[in-house]
Amino acid sequence: MKVWIPHPAGRALLGEVPPGVTVEVAEDPSRLPSGVAGVRFWVPPFLSGVDATALLGELPDLRVVQLLSAGADAWAGRVPPGVTLCDARGVHDVGTAEWVVAAILSQVRGFPDFAVARSRREWAYDRLCPTDELAGKRVLIVGAGSIGAAVRARLAPFEVTFTLVARTARPAEGVHGVDELPALLPAADVVVLLVPLTDATRGLVDEKFLAAMPDGALLVNAARGPVARTDALVAELAAGRLRAALDVTDPEPLPPDHPLWELPNVLLTPHVAGSVRGLLPRAYRLVAEQVRRFAAGEPLANAVTDGY
Repeated sequence: MKVWIPHPAGRALLGEVPPGVTVEVAEDPSRLPSGVAGVRFWVPPFLSGVDATALLGELPDLRVVQLLSAGADAWAGRVPPGVTLCDARGVHDVGTAEWVVAAILSQVRGFPDFAVARSRREWAYDRLCPTDELAGKRVLIVGAGSIGAAVRARLAPFEVTFTLVARTARPAEGVHGVDELPALLPAADVVVLLVPLTDATRGLVDEKFLAAMPDGALLVNAARGPVARTDALVAELAAGRLRAALDVTDPEPLPPDHPLWELPNVLLTPHVAGSVRGLLPRAYRLVAEQVRRFAAGEPLANAVTDGY
């Protein structure tokens, strides 16, 4: 069988593959390395969108699509019958959790304001101090999966308290259900979004959600842009009542004339949380294990069901 991967470096990172497996590099779905016959396992390019899914209909022997992203929203519901879609759960825990911690600390300690002052050559101690602090904050993590656990582990030394929310409650683990959010939001100083984009989570952060957050609270979106309603988010942030740290937006990329660029209480990065140097080694360890499992007829890890 043929396995298509998107990175030339992936060949070495995969290590020894099972007998009968041929690995080919398909960096660009519009320029294929060989004929489509025999391609049973495909790893699309990282962060590839809906356009890449057009290739699904051209691979008659395909049985597995292994994503390199934790989110599967561009692919869920589009794979043909008989094809298993798998996400990269676990691969992005380190990178995304680090981004979340860095974003929270940057906003809480006012680093963006100090960066602006530096660009003006202004020693801004008297104007910007004292800053806020992370110690004692109440952190609400919406999305209690592996990335949520990684965020919690990294924030724990900062003397914060946690509330975790998942699609359904897990009382034995102290995890609340998403239906409890209206009661939980008023007590949250920091709200971290880590949910996948599904029909249930699209627009989750709307006017009511934002209005329930207390004055001065920080919204951190490391999930997907459409999890938040952009108009509602812009309106609340423009009023100055809340702060935000956004790695994702809707639309994305963000147009140059979008109001989010100009809001002083917004930290904005271009969907970079998972784009770290350690990504490929971690990703191809997962791909290698999945190829081995598939070749051996064993169940695959991280199979996507109902968008999760």
